[in-house]
Amino acid sequence: MKKLFPVLLTFLIMASSCNGIEKVPVPGASQFDKYKKLIDGKAVAIVSNQTSMVGEMHLVDFLVSKGINIRIIFAPEHGFRNLADAGEVVSDGVDSKTGISVINLYGSHLRATPEDLKDIDVVLFDIQDVGVRFYTYLGTLHYLMEACAVAEVKCVILDRPNPNGFYVDGNILDTAYSSFVGMHPVPIVHGMTVGEYAMMLNGEGWLKNSAKCDLEVISCLNYKHSTLYELPVRPSPNLPNQNSVYLYPSICFFEGTRISLGRGTDFPFQVYGSPLLPDNGFSFVPDSTFGSKNPPLRGQKCYGTDLRNAMKDGLVPVPGINLGWVIDAYSKYPEKDNFFTSYFDVLSGGPVIRGQIQKGMTADQISESWKEGLVEFSKIRKKYLLYK
Repeated sequence: MKKLFPVLLTFLIMASSCNGIEKVPVPGASQFDKYKKLIDGKAVAIVSNQTSMVGEMHLVDFLVSKGINIRIIFAPEHGFRNLADAGEVVSDGVDSKTGISVINLYGSHLRATPEDLKDIDVVLFDIQDVGVRFYTYLGTLHYLMEACAVAEVKCVILDRPNPNGFYVDGNILDTAYSSFVGMHPVPIVHGMTVGEYAMMLNGEGWLKNSAKCDLEVISCLNYKHSTLYELPVRPSPNLPNQNSVYLYPSICFFEGTRISLGRGTDFPFQVYGSPLLPDNGFSFVPDSTFGSKNPPLRGQKCYGTDLRNAMKDGLVPVPGINLGWVIDAYSKYPEKDNFFTSYFDVLSGGPVIRGQIQKGMTADQISESWKEGLVEFSKIRKKYLLYK
């Protein structure tokens, strides 16, 4: 398993405790005694991927060693143990290590069916999210909760810290543009853990037909929203390190443009460029690599901006989205009518941000337009916070 760092977790803390030492956050999965009673002697399904770790052991292996009866493994986008490309369809199968059936909740099978949950007593959900609206694990969570509500199966969230949980920013999604990369009227960076987000889906009636899922959250220990939590395992193929995780909310917008985000390089989501941008001394050539077999602009020399030292340079982490990079690229792109693709409006939750950029608004002016929506969302968010 490829890790972000070769040793144990490193935690940067924004707010130090009175003695200057912060305790290490402990995810819900690592607190077996708190959820053992919910699954002992039960038929269990688990939504899991490569991030579902208990120390150095995968959660599925850990639970099997404890005698837990896991009947089904559900996998989100990118698969279960091994990472697949973004958008790649992974076939259902059997986990070679445990012999447990694996059903992929992606592609044409986004929802667990009543047949999938037949004879299941409880579903565990343990996936590391990155706290951004267009990350598809939230869509998997939504459909799982709906399926559990219909099948009257209990859903237990093993919560994990949010690496971008220290701020809330972005426009509120227009539900007319709801999709698997943005399903709910929340900002781009919502500042919630998966457990808190699941409580909001239940509490705000955002599941289909305002269904209520029998939900329980196993909270993290020693975590606050001010904690800068560094991920021990890459959450998806093209977020290989903490630098990319911090940049992701700001530069993922490029996925809806003709600009490459470095897919097909060793530094995805840490650069951006195009053959049509001016040569300022930095370039890269996308090629077939792990996590990106056929990247955009493959084999073409792309000129652009190098953000591999964004953390070192203090560009991230900061408590806000930076639209300056997208605006700068748009201003320099010679074929402006061809800069945006239709996917941009899907990613940004409506056409407003695209229109604002095309009108020449600055990043600060666009951010200012988000304030009213963020104030209203903060009232909703506050009701479901489990952490300070």
